[in-house]
Order: sequence, then structure tokens, then C-alpha cells
Amino acid sequence: MKINGIAHIALSVSDIENSKIFYKDLLSFLGLNLVHESKKSCYHVGGRTGILIQQITKDENCGSFSQNNVGLHHLCFRLLSKNNVDELVIKLNKMNANIIRGPLNGPWVPGYYYVLFEDPDGIRLEANFVPHKGIFEKNVKFNSAGDY
Repeated sequence: MKINGIAHIALSVSDIENSKIFYKDLLSFLGLNLVHESKKSCYHVGGRTGILIQQITKDENCGSFSQNNVGLHHLCFRLLSKNNVDELVIKLNKMNANIIRGPLNGPWVPGYYYVLFEDPDGIRLEANFVPHKGIFEKNVKFNSAGDY
């Protein structure tokens, strides 16, 4: 058996109406299509990727997101070019998104170029471009850069 990618990622948010504004703008810009929307969720699909945004149960709200808690650290969208990363940064600035760092080159594999930003709940999101086959390129090894 072989995996064929990740079918979808579900993110739980504290304010679905605020998050819908952010994610509908971001995900449509990245080429994902809205395929479902209700009072408590929205689901976008495209590029062999599905992203579900769902309202948490109000009585289970345990605070804001921290990438140092058990669970999701961040998710990363893979883009097709360095220019796409730069275009996304322009879009994120127009959306008043909180950009943590970037766009800049990362040390993990040659040519890694990325931007790291947050959604309204502080969930960390990244978009990157890695040329050619990335880590699968001949004679290329993953450089943890002390991060991992």
C-alpha cells in the first residue's frame, strides 16, 4: 500500500465567522474552491488538498492556539514558484495577516523559500517553494538547522 497524499486537514477555530473571512480570502487566492459552507464550518478543496475550518464547541474553548501544545504545530502549503510566495505575501499584507517571518530562504533544503504567518486564532500557516525534487533530489539531505 502507498499513501496518495493527505486528503484533508481540519482546523478548529474559536470564531467561525471571523475565520471564514480570513480563510475564504486566503484559500480562494491559493486556488482552492469552497465546496461546503454551514453556520459552523467551511470546506475548501483544490490542488489535491482539502482544508476544513470548523467552529469549536464554545464550552470546550481552552484558550488560544500554541504551536507548542500537543497537536498541530503548523501546516504548510507548497507553491509552484518563488514568485507565488512573494505574491502571497502581498495578499497577506492586504489581509492584515500577522506575518511571523518571510519571505526568506530557509536552511532545510537548497532553494527553500517561505513565509510563515498566522490565522485569526494564531494558528501557524506556512507557504513555501522548493525547487525541483527538494529533499528527493540526488545528493540532497535534510538540514535540521537545529530546529528539529
